[in-house]
Amino acid sequence: MHAVVGGLVIRSVDYRESDKILTVLTDRLGKLTVSARGARRRGSRLLPAVQLFAYSEMTLFEYNGRYRLDEAETREQFAGLRHDLDSTALASYLAEVLGTEAEGDPLQPGVMRLSLNSLYALSQSVAERWKVKAAFELRYAALSGYAPDSRTLSQALDEPALRAARYILSCDLKKILSFSLDGESRAVLCDFTEKYLLSRLERGFSTLDFYHKLGDLT
Repeated sequence: MHAVVGGLVIRSVDYRESDKILTVLTDRLGKLTVSARGARRRGSRLLPAVQLFAYSEMTLFEYNGRYRLDEAETREQFAGLRHDLDSTALASYLAEVLGTEAEGDPLQPGVMRLSLNSLYALSQSVAERWKVKAAFELRYAALSGYAPDSRTLSQALDEPALRAARYILSCDLKKILSFSLDGESRAVLCDFTEKYLLSRLERGFSTLDFYHKLGDLT
């Protein structure tokens, strides 16, 4: 059976001589493991679509619960990420967070849009990295069913950071980065969103550790 989906590659691993094994976040089927046979061969039509962070319209063939990538038309590769180590590291952390989605379960509404908007912002440098990270962490937690209640927010945040958090949680996803914070309030928000998401997911991330080692504060 064939299915056509919008797919974002959040993990890409070489397999055998010319194949790839992908972890793909799809708009209709959730997170899937997808094989891409011959994708690494010179001249393969699949090559652009199997790169990490590539977003494509994918034609998948499914048999006995296994998926194979047959065709793909790449819509966005977020090429700007490959020119900045800090942005690549942060994007890798976002991808690892998305990898916690259950295999084959439909995505919660908004998760794909949040993911694509965040990668676009990093790729095109349309917002500071700290802002993309904080907004993604808090809104992703909410979309996943872990929205913090008013008491939690009020106890953890000062007034400017509290206003920013409430905005992130309630705004249209197209405008999620349209807020500003300075100084201590920025640090307070960033510390809260990271710790809150990690506590809800009950795990850490090696990509986040690497991002912190880079010392990026922008």
